[in-house]
Amino acid sequence: MDRYKEIKKIAVVGPESTGKSTISAELALHYNTVWVPEYSREYCSKLTEPCSWQDEINMFKGQIDLENQLIPQANGILICDTTFITVKIWSEYMFGKAPEEVLSELSKRPYDFYLLMDIDLPWQEDPLRDFPHLREHFMNIWHKELQMLHANYQVISGLASLRKENAIIAINNYLTYFDTIS
Repeated sequence: MDRYKEIKKIAVVGPESTGKSTISAELALHYNTVWVPEYSREYCSKLTEPCSWQDEINMFKGQIDLENQLIPQANGILICDTTFITVKIWSEYMFGKAPEEVLSELSKRPYDFYLLMDIDLPWQEDPLRDFPHLREHFMNIWHKELQMLHANYQVISGLASLRKENAIIAINNYLTYFDTIS
């Protein structure tokens, strides 16, 4: 079997300021594997003007490239701090539509399991975050996006270590279920 197909890709997604990066790093450590950082965070930190249409396309390509670079280092599971679906969501919100490149890849690049981070964490100010008042709106959009993809996902709630524990339980349950149907 192809090594890439053996790797289970776990996507950590959700609105801004829901602990995606923190939980991704913690999960990678717990499962002794690597995690794919959010490419757009580094990319946007270098921008001197508001994000453009081309920037969204660049972030889409950068996220996929980063994932492709790190998957060979994965130990059975690859933890992805967000996915390029974020580009679709932001593009639709900011520009009224998503890049065709993103839309055409949605069905071609599935993730095995999604952890949708709940908006129960307090908002943390960050220069790269824009919408503290729209967290519920974007949470609803994430639900719709994952449902349209027929994605296997679970909402992860809880403060501090409880959030990590809930994420580990969700992943372990997914892996156990996957093993029983394989």
